[in-house]
Amino acid sequence: MKLLVSPINIEEAKTARLGGADIIDVKNPKEGSLGANFPWMISAVKKVAGSVPVSATIGDFNYKPGTASLAALGAAVAGAEYVKVGLYDIQTREQALDILSGIVRSVKDFDRNKKVVAAGYSDYRRINSISPFELPSVGAEAGVDVVMVDTGIKDGRSSFEFLTEQELAEFVSGARDEGLKTALAGTIKFEDIPSLKRISPDIIGVRGCVCGGDRNSTIREELVRILKSKIGYT
Repeated sequence: MKLLVSPINIEEAKTARLGGADIIDVKNPKEGSLGANFPWMISAVKKVAGSVPVSATIGDFNYKPGTASLAALGAAVAGAEYVKVGLYDIQTREQALDILSGIVRSVKDFDRNKKVVAAGYSDYRRINSISPFELPSVGAEAGVDVVMVDTGIKDGRSSFEFLTEQELAEFVSGARDEGLKTALAGTIKFEDIPSLKRISPDIIGVRGCVCGGDRNSTIREELVRILKSKIGYT
């Protein structure tokens, strides 16, 4: 498993890199779970990340395929190797396919080596969004590279509170059957590591647990190192 860490500023990005993060994620919590940050912030993080790949979120989207495609291109141009969209206010497969297909074309026409990440939400029922279990098939049809499960509302509740270990394992298995990589996030804790190793996603995404349990605190290099050593690679 690779470790994705989500800093909120340049200093935290440096800390994440020094701690051994495999991917540094640029987002803006003020705009939601997968809120978009500014292009210049993506570029600045890319500079301090060095050889570490950068992921950038473009927002918790409703059905605006053109806006999403333009935002995705902006993130790619700014330097993100992974461009991630949250299907927050998307209710149907048709809407998901339309928005994801546009994003994929936008990003891949610019650089085919860039990766597109489609994120669904473990708490999809309470936010009334598309089920994450639809993402593997629709993502494969649209041409995305990675499908992800996160929490839509950041209130301290974990993805493991909304979906069982078995359900998350089925999500990962279903995505692999479609030839896609997977990522799991959503208030991941150190005590979730045994379950994560059994589920075996390609990427786990964190913030709070490497801030000492409070996502509003600051990323600590030693906690990134500890988490990295505990998850290892599969």
